[in-house]
Amino acid sequence: MTERELFEQYNKDVYKTCYYMLRNAADAEDICQEVFVTAFRKEWRQVEQLKAWLMRLTVNSCLNAIRRSKSGRLKESLSEWLSRRQPESVEQVVEKREAHQEYSRLVEQLPLKIRTVVALRFIQEQTLPEIADILGIPVGTVKSRLHKGLKLMKQSLESSSSHIKQGGLNYETIRERNDSALEKS
Repeated sequence: MTERELFEQYNKDVYKTCYYMLRNAADAEDICQEVFVTAFRKEWRQVEQLKAWLMRLTVNSCLNAIRRSKSGRLKESLSEWLSRRQPESVEQVVEKREAHQEYSRLVEQLPLKIRTVVALRFIQEQTLPEIADILGIPVGTVKSRLHKGLKLMKQSLESSSSHIKQGGLNYETIRERNDSALEKS
């Protein structure tokens, strides 16, 4: 395999991971190039699991870039990248955009280590052993971080939906109070 073939085969996966983690197209392109330059300088032909090795380089490069940035936060929303496919109707566009924004908001709230595992699992569709190999951690730690990430996202989603209130109280509370008031009278 030549360097060009390596680049053509894995460029999209590397860029997608960079974009998801950095949320900035220009930064993602820079880090993607950095990953391949690093790979070409090393003995990549001797690596057995080339994709896992490249993904490890990618994740580490992205984590280093995030650490170098002033805020360490993600810079742009994921909605542009996720909405590349043309939906059939305006309603679908709006629904997808809202869903992507909500998903992006939930993922942004996760700690960096957990967010990385969630990104590799659900964006890159890596298996748990592949993620463990990429990050250099045990599979049990991957499972734990993934479980915790999903749990945190669920809690955040539930708490945001319970904040939809009417007159300071949610609908169920108002209904319960009205029912109990009717029973007393």
